[in-house]
Amino acid sequence: MRTGLAQLPLHGGKAPRWLFSRMVRLAREVVCHITTEYGPDEILVRLSDPYWFQALGCALGFDWHSSGVTTTTCGAIKEGIRGLEKDLGFYAAGGKGAASRKTPQEIITVCERLSRAPEALVYASRLSAKVDNSAVQDNHQLYHHSFFFTKDGRWCVVQQGMNDATGTARRYHWLGDGLDSFVNEPHAAICCDTRQQTLNLVANDSEKSRIAITELAAQPDKDVLSTLARLPDLVLPHRHEVSAADVNPRYIKKILLRTYERAPKDFEALLGIEGVGAKTLRALALVAELIYGARASTRDPARFSFAHGGKDGTPYPVDRATYDRTIDVLHAALARAKVDRSDKIKALKCLATFSRPQEQ
Repeated sequence: MRTGLAQLPLHGGKAPRWLFSRMVRLAREVVCHITTEYGPDEILVRLSDPYWFQALGCALGFDWHSSGVTTTTCGAIKEGIRGLEKDLGFYAAGGKGAASRKTPQEIITVCERLSRAPEALVYASRLSAKVDNSAVQDNHQLYHHSFFFTKDGRWCVVQQGMNDATGTARRYHWLGDGLDSFVNEPHAAICCDTRQQTLNLVANDSEKSRIAITELAAQPDKDVLSTLARLPDLVLPHRHEVSAADVNPRYIKKILLRTYERAPKDFEALLGIEGVGAKTLRALALVAELIYGARASTRDPARFSFAHGGKDGTPYPVDRATYDRTIDVLHAALARAKVDRSDKIKALKCLATFSRPQEQ
């Protein structure tokens, strides 16, 4: 359900060291409190909620409306729980740029320590990234991928794509619990500051197209290749985002030979084949429409959702003394072993109740 609108412009720069060190400490206390009260699964649920994620980023003091809140907040959480993962039962992998490519190995390393099979988690990480980079074609190239998981194998994903031409960023949230399919409406939420026409192969409306694409991939016959070869002569309707210039019949032929050899049983298996990316799927989606009349959805899946001050001075400059005091109070509440746990939680809930009328 759409419940609001937030605009997140693409900002440059990064969090200064004095601020990020505080973000790490405060993120640690927030994660520790939530896992103590509700368990590590609750952290996954909250991180998959774009509103809660945005609120956490604001509480940590980053730009309240900047795209950088995604990478910085995820980075603060990962750094904040370092060394506490075993006690919390909560783990973080991935990150921005080169760090995102280390996600599979980081998952494997943790799973080896936990004596559990890593394949399902690595698959979830890999396929969620491939869906948002190839199956949802919205002109936002992924550059950040954070994978959070628990010792029991539950997981969530927070990843972000960038469009340099428009100066916008798009954030994708996934939650493993309740995920029936990686390729049929899999997202918990997608947030962006603009809507656009999107080739959305994971929309429910694209089910027939997914079936047709998979059939085409398993049958690289002359009719398909000849149709692709004639694409530059076709006059495409305005409603369709596929560009003939994006389709190279010789490249598609090589991919079709590879998919024919592996004969994917369904669209999810096709998506998982190495080399099957955005251009391949665009070409096959167009051919599937031309041959079978199975049109892919162009509905944009984006859902618009989106203290201590902010580093850009909005709504006011970060109040370092108050920030440090917040960290100290939260840390002390957990550290005082003599205080009964229920009393700690009761005190925090009283603080929350007290703060609401002040805000109003």
